[in-house]
Amino acid sequence: MFNLIKYLPTNTSINFLGLKKPMIIISSFIILISILLLSFKGLNLGIDFKGGLLIEAKMKNFSISELRSELNQKFDDVTIQEFGSEDNIIIRLQNKEDIDNAILIDNVKNLIEDRVTEFRRSEYVGPTISNELFINGLQAIVLSMLAILIYVWFRFEWQFGIGAVIALIHDVLFTLGILSIFNIDFNLSTIAAILTISGYSINDTVVIYDRIRENLRKYKKTDILDLFNISLNNTFSRTLITSVTTLIALLSLYILGGEVIRSFSFTMIVGVLIGTYSSIYIAVPALLLFKFRKSEE
Repeated sequence: MFNLIKYLPTNTSINFLGLKKPMIIISSFIILISILLLSFKGLNLGIDFKGGLLIEAKMKNFSISELRSELNQKFDDVTIQEFGSEDNIIIRLQNKEDIDNAILIDNVKNLIEDRVTEFRRSEYVGPTISNELFINGLQAIVLSMLAILIYVWFRFEWQFGIGAVIALIHDVLFTLGILSIFNIDFNLSTIAAILTISGYSINDTVVIYDRIRENLRKYKKTDILDLFNISLNNTFSRTLITSVTTLIALLSLYILGGEVIRSFSFTMIVGVLIGTYSSIYIAVPALLLFKFRKSEE
């Protein structure tokens, strides 16, 4: 039986931090691009955060342009897009006239039912609730980072805590930039994915930090840069196995899980990749940036 694990590299001697400067420059450039994208293009807010009506339907004998024109004559702010296949569409619109939500849904369905083979779902989120959800989601992300900072600070030294949070901010901004580029729906499941990414990334970072702390006692005369490289090589096979197995599961979800969880699985895939990268090239070099020395252990 094929055993993938035995083919993974062990006892490596890679000079990870030999690339720290170009990697930091590349990361800084990517983060700058992400901030610009979020500032000017923004995120494609889903109905959870924007409020309004959403109907998913499987269609027959229809034209999106004709359907859009027909609905725009009756309703405000209508958007229609294909969802997974050419005959499956999502209709979004705002309820600006204070019509009862059930009535509004029925009005839309009655207008298009002759071209529908199946109504798959209908949802409504009010603007007040959507604003609260958006604010609460951002608060959840910020509070999780603060909790991680406190935890790592108490477990190690202050440089480790700040390094871990810098890596997390890097991961979140990078992920949000990717979501903005590809116009992926930013909704409650995306918030859940970002929080999950934070937990995944900090777990990987803490494993590396823990090995650094062990090696500080073991290699007392070793240069700090060499000690960091030894620690990264010690944990590299574990990092690789964890990332590969997680990505296999996430790719299965993305390919086979359907459109409903596609934004979640896509966000998770991006987050796992960037979280693995940041644990090596952001969290550890940050210790050097904040002048961590062996004498402080």
